[in-house]
Amino acid sequence: MNTILGANGVIGEGLAKALKTSYPGKIRLVGRTPKHVNSDDELHKADLLKVDNVISALKNTEIAYLTVGLPYTSEVWLRDWPVILGNVIEGCKANNCKLVYFDNTYAYPQDAKIQKEDTPLAATGKKGIAKKIAVEKVLDAMAKNELQAVICRAPEFYGPYNTKSITNTLIFDSIKNGEKPKLFLRDDVLRTLIYTPDASKAMALLGNTEDAYGQTWHLPCDDNRLTYKAFINEISNQLDREIKYDILNKFVLKIASFFNKNVKETYELLPRYAIDNIFDSSKFKKRFPDFEVTTYAKGITEMIADYGLK
Repeated sequence: MNTILGANGVIGEGLAKALKTSYPGKIRLVGRTPKHVNSDDELHKADLLKVDNVISALKNTEIAYLTVGLPYTSEVWLRDWPVILGNVIEGCKANNCKLVYFDNTYAYPQDAKIQKEDTPLAATGKKGIAKKIAVEKVLDAMAKNELQAVICRAPEFYGPYNTKSITNTLIFDSIKNGEKPKLFLRDDVLRTLIYTPDASKAMALLGNTEDAYGQTWHLPCDDNRLTYKAFINEISNQLDREIKYDILNKFVLKIASFFNKNVKETYELLPRYAIDNIFDSSKFKKRFPDFEVTTYAKGITEMIADYGLK
């Protein structure tokens, strides 16, 4: 049994599809209100903040995949991420199952150094601290040989199927709504973005690769990184019309943070938008050379179709 905890976000849904396509076995989708991705999925209602719910949800599970998302609020992250990870670890131990944990880069320093699997977890923002505490629980259980686990780490998302991300919101949602895209701070620094279907497929692959366990893996991204200027130029070229955009400076964003909750919650990440963001996924690519990483051009093509842009 493959059990996906927090199954109805874009990563969880993509994972359910990838597991169904490539790996035989039953799939259980767990959440407060789980919904079918595949017609024969088993649905299980559970609250991951309650350890007895998690233990029950993982009954007869061979591999547990944790892809749950939380409301984008610092206080919620600080309160709930450590609890969820603690409960999931206890659930895996009680059921003798493996864990594949989907993580992000918030716990990394917000500097221009190349991000690798051994980059120190040195966040200073609240969300980064929450993710640091959470992943350290997994690392500690792994070090004590209490848990077989894989940590799958991804940078910022972009992608179809209702992907929730800053890039989707600021660029594609704006174009869809007939508005000018808005960019944070600069348009001339390199960004590393992961195409969400690639993240799900790679996570399924790692979970079903025995020698991947006991390690952290950066999920695969296109190494031909683009600036946001080049990214929007690619959209313009594919749409055969110029997409004009605005750049929001730090002063404007600071003022906006007082009135806009989403801007306020994103503010701690702003340093990343003033520098090159180089997320290195070469470890994965060396281990899995046949994995086809979606290029930015192809990803944009698929997103234009998904958004119905013309």
